[in-house]
Amino acid sequence: MKRIVAFFLLALLAVMGCTRKVQYTTVEIRDPVRHYYPILQGQELTVLVRLENKGKVPLVIKDIQPSCGCIVLESDHEMVVPPERNMLVTLKYDSRKNVGRAEHSVRFWGNISPSGMAEIRFDVNVVPDASYHHDYEEMFDKEESARLLKKFVDGTGYEGSLGYYVDR
Repeated sequence: MKRIVAFFLLALLAVMGCTRKVQYTTVEIRDPVRHYYPILQGQELTVLVRLENKGKVPLVIKDIQPSCGCIVLESDHEMVVPPERNMLVTLKYDSRKNVGRAEHSVRFWGNISPSGMAEIRFDVNVVPDASYHHDYEEMFDKEESARLLKKFVDGTGYEGSLGYYVDR
């Protein structure tokens, strides 16, 4: 008889524990508005987003919604961030279908205070392939132009560069 009462008591506690609501927490995204350096059409741009849970309860990301199908989540991992910790989300932007200035946003939905959503916005200038004509710089010094273009596209020319700049 004691076993039956203990079983029902444990079952009742388990059911009561499952009905608990997740509380809201505050989230900080480093540089939520970004301006990436130009890339060539067809190149992929890696967008790293650091979500930092500033609250006292775990952050539970329920959905990630990019504004375009050209942005995909690189890794499929746990979308729970413990309190006072952070998570790095890797997104890949495929520029094959864009030319010129492209503006995009990615929304993170979860128990985020106050509206349940955090957002990052970025823009990038997608340069078409110049195979149909050559610029003066390309004809004058192809190696130097390629090095300079790579420096600005990859952001490797500046020590400590993140590959984008922000409005201050």
